[in-house]
Amino acid sequence: MTRFGYTLMTEQSGPRELVRYAVGAERAGFDFEVSSDHYFPWLVEMGHAPYAWAVLGAAAQATERVELMTYVTCPTVRYHPAVVAQKAATLGLLADNRFTLGLGSGEVLNEHVVGQGWPAAATRQAMLVEAIEIIRSLHTGEQLTWAGEHYRVDSAKIWDLPDEPVPLAAAVSGASSIEKFAPLVDHLIAVEPDAELVRGWDDARSRSELGAGRKIGQIPICWGPDKDRAVDRAHELFRWFGGGWHVNADLPTPVAFDAASQFVRKDDVAGSIACGPDLDELAESVRPFLDAGFTDVALVQVGDESQSEFLENVAGPLLDRLRAL
Repeated sequence: MTRFGYTLMTEQSGPRELVRYAVGAERAGFDFEVSSDHYFPWLVEMGHAPYAWAVLGAAAQATERVELMTYVTCPTVRYHPAVVAQKAATLGLLADNRFTLGLGSGEVLNEHVVGQGWPAAATRQAMLVEAIEIIRSLHTGEQLTWAGEHYRVDSAKIWDLPDEPVPLAAAVSGASSIEKFAPLVDHLIAVEPDAELVRGWDDARSRSELGAGRKIGQIPICWGPDKDRAVDRAHELFRWFGGGWHVNADLPTPVAFDAASQFVRKDDVAGSIACGPDLDELAESVRPFLDAGFTDVALVQVGDESQSEFLENVAGPLLDRLRAL
């Protein structure tokens, strides 16, 4: 049966609110919670970008049942992979083995802040492969010295490890990334309901004599009692979403995203994001992920001001409809 998650959207909510939403989402019945890991919001109007790892640490202590996950962390430029390995191990302990480390090759929006430039896509993927190998090695508890093409690690060792190894998931977008990452991690991450990705992943895992793993997707919705206002909110805060991954990865600032999305119309947003009070319509918007073979789907409820009412009054009945699909 498909598992349904809630997104702790760091770009649209402050840290205290996010921890409160994490508790509310567990109470509402979500199976897992994912957190974005951003230095900037996509758009100025979103207004937030707290440190995801501090939020997740607090959420790990405030919740009891739900799995927590980064969706996703980039362990290549802003973070050194040895530091990510330590953070993930600590969070695995704090969450009592409820944490999955979701990894990706990142966006310049978040990585440019350390002033090391933005590598080409092929280089970023090669860096991510090496980063995953470092993280895996450090999670064995052994001391590691590493001299690779992209990273150096000098006599590193993680002293606090959870009882179970932290599962790793990687964001993929096509055949090339599947071939690179399917043998290295446990689970697939993708934001498009692409059945070819799922089949390619399963084939690659089978060739490596590995289990299929989970396929974890994500989709925005914009519940609200008034459909027109919900569309307005989705347009204001999520019009960047229509650019596609290749655009999203290479724009450097919220101002750039504002410029790139200035011609996105409200009708465009309403055509791609289910908006309004109709829970059946919101649930049906998730069906393409189910049809494509995704095992897990995380919802993004657009807008900070709507989260409390959504979690208290809407999420439970919506989850019932989703599970009925």
